[in-house]
Amino acid sequence: PRPFLPCACPPARPGLAPPVRPFGNAVRRLHLCPQPTSAQSCPADVQMGWLRSMQYQLALAASLLVSSTHVSALTVHAKNHTSVVVPLMRRKKLDSSQRHQGAGAQRKRPQASEYYGQVCVGTPVQCFMVVFDTGSGNLLLPSQECDSEACTSHKRYDPVKSTSSSQIAFADKPTQVVAQDGERDIVTITFGTGEMSGVYVRDNICLGNTQACFKADFVAATEESDEPFSLVPFDGVIGLSLPEMSEGPAFAMVDQLKEAGVVQSSLFGVFFGNDGEQSEISFGEVKKESFKGDLFWAKVTQAGYWQVQMNSLRVGKEQLDLCSGERTCQAAVDTGTSLLAGPSEVVDMLVDKLDVATDCSNVNTLPNLGFEIGNQVLTLAPEDYVAQNGGTCTLGLMALDIPPPRGPLFIFGDPFLRKYYTAYDRENMRVGFAEARHTAPSAEAMSLLVLHRRAVRRRMRLRRRRSSLPHH
Repeated sequence: PRPFLPCACPPARPGLAPPVRPFGNAVRRLHLCPQPTSAQSCPADVQMGWLRSMQYQLALAASLLVSSTHVSALTVHAKNHTSVVVPLMRRKKLDSSQRHQGAGAQRKRPQASEYYGQVCVGTPVQCFMVVFDTGSGNLLLPSQECDSEACTSHKRYDPVKSTSSSQIAFADKPTQVVAQDGERDIVTITFGTGEMSGVYVRDNICLGNTQACFKADFVAATEESDEPFSLVPFDGVIGLSLPEMSEGPAFAMVDQLKEAGVVQSSLFGVFFGNDGEQSEISFGEVKKESFKGDLFWAKVTQAGYWQVQMNSLRVGKEQLDLCSGERTCQAAVDTGTSLLAGPSEVVDMLVDKLDVATDCSNVNTLPNLGFEIGNQVLTLAPEDYVAQNGGTCTLGLMALDIPPPRGPLFIFGDPFLRKYYTAYDRENMRVGFAEARHTAPSAEAMSLLVLHRRAVRRRMRLRRRRSSLPHH
């Protein structure tokens, strides 16, 4: 029998807040279980349930374009401090269709992409491909104890093969190992189409390769449902949110990296490149060669997400009355989400207002979208917010409803992060923005241009045919 099985607890309590990320509802149920040989009921006095905003971009990949990027890490010494740069690989995916209820019409999910790099764990190291995710708070890896297809189709962490691993009993006691009676915490995370359960482990964690290592706690999955986990191309996720979203201080990767002395500054920057460019995340410094001008900084408004206040949304020169008075808007900068997201009423309004032609014929006449943060307006051009899937153009904005005080919440995912370099300053609790410096053209923009020209030529041919018909 497997040594650790989750208790057979009842469903999570009703009345929990709605999910705060567009893909997957992560409900965390923490409970204590003695070492069982079969699932057993949890005592009522040790059940706890609450919403944990821990979501991972779940890729239903129909076709994948993989860049030939060599994934490793560099340790750079400059000005008496150390920084770590982890190159990221980009995958494009073409998702299956979905139904957009608010607009009352079927829409295809926009073409999206995801970025991930290498993390190595243990002694000797076991290496995994993970999403570097500012929208979650823990490192999550499939464990060798998990024998479902969702785990066996990926690389699995084997603590037995690591001389530096420790099985941790409780999240609030990050160095206390599991006693002989087997009593320990088990975390269950429920997603929109499945769930996973896992245990706590402590081991060496190295970013990219063995040069930048530190010790921290993480979650090793012992059970994963086949859907959706067997479909994702990456092995796990490393959470880079603020510590409030972690299981505890020992799970907060950015803080542990700094405390271990690997970097002298708890600052990191993210550059998401176009095809042909090297994407990367740098810990300990920002890469000035990756952006234009100076960084504009905005204070974090609520600890947890890297979340800032948004003053208004603009369509062209028109400022929409969405965030005025008592109704403030928030924006979460999320490297683990491959799309943009916003409140459903805003998305529905933009669908009607912009009226993106499905044949892409009006892409060149669409206005910019502007997000006012502080005294700056961060703009997205049509090629940034219009997505095409199989020759069909749609508004690349998902509907997501988060109530106050955390919402209404906009999610700045990959399309925004390709337009803007972002920096995350843990010490000063702020997020920096600057226009990214690209050396290669956007494949998305080029594709939209081709589709637009094709649609215009098609419409011109139809007009000529109609005009040549005899009139009666």
